[in-house]
Amino acid sequence: MDDLDPVSIVVGSLVAIAGVLLFLQPSVRVLTLFGRRVPTFVASAGVLSLGFAVGTPVYLRRGYRLRGIAHGIGAVGFGSLFFAAGFGSLALLWLGLAVVLGGVLFLVSETRNL
Repeated sequence: MDDLDPVSIVVGSLVAIAGVLLFLQPSVRVLTLFGRRVPTFVASAGVLSLGFAVGTPVYLRRGYRLRGIAHGIGAVGFGSLFFAAGFGSLALLWLGLAVVLGGVLFLVSETRNL
């Protein structure tokens, strides 16, 4: 139990919650959060972005450069998708997709250096 990393547990829990929300999407179409109706897939993207945002500075400070960059890319990409749905912004949607896809390509290219 001593080798459990609390930050990794928090990040993993948030990512798991996002996955459960996405899994529930066909059955639970809308959630009420803070008095507002939010589609489940939008809430999922927001929770996923939060999880990545929590991990980014922690992993970078610990010297895990690639892990920190990956979390930062995920936070910006999925956060843009979250806000795109919330604000109805097509520009944020394209930005989020570009960041996520660019991040995937970056991470694939970085695997050669591992």
